[in-house]
Amino acid sequence: MCTGVRFRFPTFRDSRLTIFQPKTEDEVVEAVQWALAEQAPVEIVGQGSKRDLGRPLQTEHTLALADYTGVTLYEPHELVLSAKAGTTIAELEALLAANGQAFQFEPMDYGPLFGQIAGQGSLGGLLATNLCGPRRLKSGSARDHVLGVRVVSGRGELFKSGGRVVKNVTGYDLSKGMANSWGTLGIATEITFKVLPAPETETTLVIRGLADDQAARAMAIAMGSNGEVASAAHLPGNVAGRVIDGILNGEASTLLRLEGFAPSVADRATMLKSLLASAREIDAISGETSRRLWQEIRDVIPFADRTERPVWRVSMAPMEGYKLVASLRMGAAVDAYYDWQGGLVWLRMEGEPEDEAVRTLVGKYGGGHATLVRAPASVRAAVPVFEPQPAPLAALSKRLKQQFDPSGILNPGRMVAGV
Repeated sequence: MCTGVRFRFPTFRDSRLTIFQPKTEDEVVEAVQWALAEQAPVEIVGQGSKRDLGRPLQTEHTLALADYTGVTLYEPHELVLSAKAGTTIAELEALLAANGQAFQFEPMDYGPLFGQIAGQGSLGGLLATNLCGPRRLKSGSARDHVLGVRVVSGRGELFKSGGRVVKNVTGYDLSKGMANSWGTLGIATEITFKVLPAPETETTLVIRGLADDQAARAMAIAMGSNGEVASAAHLPGNVAGRVIDGILNGEASTLLRLEGFAPSVADRATMLKSLLASAREIDAISGETSRRLWQEIRDVIPFADRTERPVWRVSMAPMEGYKLVASLRMGAAVDAYYDWQGGLVWLRMEGEPEDEAVRTLVGKYGGGHATLVRAPASVRAAVPVFEPQPAPLAALSKRLKQQFDPSGILNPGRMVAGV
């Protein structure tokens, strides 16, 4: 136990840290109030699948929500689901699938990239890191689908924001503000999301053999058409062989995903094949194989190699991504592939993280955001993991932190040193 204090919930102590394992919302509040009284910073974790994301923390205490689980509300006809923060996304997706529904923003699973088994990510971590997937351009991210939250702030106070209906306007939308806060502002204990019907049919068109620049143009044409393309990605040849058991035969593949009712999908596929007739061979992958392909693109399976080789996630203008990669390869050994019509670039560095080169090139090609997703802890402590903020925005972030967590006890330094 911590400093002789007795808690009503499991609390374990080893030679390095104290682990709080609350099972109720009141116990979460109790743990935070103790940390506040003791001025003792705590690391906030759910199931731990994203623990190696962000700057490494040096805290003696951990508040783990792995036991704080369960669905608190699910009304399929109302398209609303609420659950406790520690509930796994896999459990929720299975529940939704049984009712023909899904999280349309298809949250990615970081676990495999860090050598963990898939399906361990939690709902709280989903919101805190604002997860999304290949449908990002069409369906947005977690913050676009969250309806309400219950949160324990760094002041040890419980508050709620939003509600359980789609139209809910009550001042500032703090539920969206919790998205991408990485547990530095508060601990979401219960979260309500909008859910939607799952697509009836899915087909992926595969254009073979395009170079990166050709693929960028083909994806732009497809996304700008009335083909209602749900996702567009490009896998260069050296990456294409690492997905869905090599079914792409290691050949550069430009991928266009179509979803909806079967007749509509078939008509749009025919239209796109005609529109892109000047491209090389166009194949089609359907059903479960297509779903698995996009899941592996989403979860960065091509770079899930059980190493700590640096992996970057770069978001920028779709027609600029391949230029960044080409320039970067002039001075570094790098693997890359493209999602979001080329606007999301995943990079795996073979040596050093090349942080200065990556961020310089992001600025050169129109700006964007570069996040160092995977690297040894010593590297993540030495270089900015997240895109450095301009001074006015950094000052605003500090003021926001001061309002929600004035003593700086929640995930201190997870995003920026000293904050």
